[in-house]
Amino acid sequence: MKIGVFLVLFQNEPLEKALDYVKGIGAEAVEIGTGGYPGNAHLNPEEFLAKEDNIKRLKEAVASRGLEISGLSCHGNPVHPNKEIAEKHHRDFENTVLLAEKLGVKNVITFSGCPGDSENSRYPNWVTCPWPNDFLEVVNWQWEEKLIPYWKKAGQFARDHGVRVAFEMHPGFCVYNPETLLKIRSAVGDVIGANFDPSHLFWQGMDPLLALRALEGAVYHVHAKDTKIDPKNSPVNGNLDTKPYTQESQRSWIFRTIGYGHDLGFWKDFVSTLRLIGYDEVLSIEHEDSLMSGREGFEKAVALLKEVVIKEKTGEAWWV
Repeated sequence: MKIGVFLVLFQNEPLEKALDYVKGIGAEAVEIGTGGYPGNAHLNPEEFLAKEDNIKRLKEAVASRGLEISGLSCHGNPVHPNKEIAEKHHRDFENTVLLAEKLGVKNVITFSGCPGDSENSRYPNWVTCPWPNDFLEVVNWQWEEKLIPYWKKAGQFARDHGVRVAFEMHPGFCVYNPETLLKIRSAVGDVIGANFDPSHLFWQGMDPLLALRALEGAVYHVHAKDTKIDPKNSPVNGNLDTKPYTQESQRSWIFRTIGYGHDLGFWKDFVSTLRLIGYDEVLSIEHEDSLMSGREGFEKAVALLKEVVIKEKTGEAWWV
């Protein structure tokens, strides 16, 4: 396994300076934002695709530092009911796929997206309960009329270019848990897999270790990010929380640097379960901890991961 970082954390730094820094701290891989909600401060696919020399320079910048690119990320909503947003995120996705092909990067990371509740909607509509029956009708319409048709075409586009799509399971989008990930994968094919981020599962009340077992063979990329459930607010209000992330003391949960939501023992179990299901690649640190600076959170995450990642291949079971 390798330690990586979602490089949008350092989007205010020039790319090569950011690469130097993360390499110096001990990272071995970078995940680079190419559009959608994270933006493309370090890597604009349209610009890079316009000149072959850009591709060569990027490859050299990464390889010369002993790093690799674990994925290109364009987390967006290509089925957004606002056509301008949907079209932009669709272009971001297709350009990211084309760039990934040129760079030899196999993972394009994004969200499934979430449509509205009808053709006349202005905003996405994420349904969280089955009654009144209107809600079930909305869910069925979203999946059958929007989500599956879109991803059948987009998935084939990715497949044609030798790239696989890793959905980050995130509330607010139609794919938010293992069940919905496997549902879209069943409809579209194994070009779809998971960008597994345990932080989003923690605050939904799931066990990420069991979720990993349920997704064996379908985990394509991993984010290393933690969540802390507030012991006072959560038991009173539950975890469906729409208060701003910066109102930390009032929320039922907040994102934390790994190790500040769950202890070292959990993270040892996490990497062990990853190996158990056949994932032995990059753990990409994503920092969204509002109680720490980006640099401190990143450095603490690297230090913890150095203790828990399993580096060597398994040997012969000589004791049996």
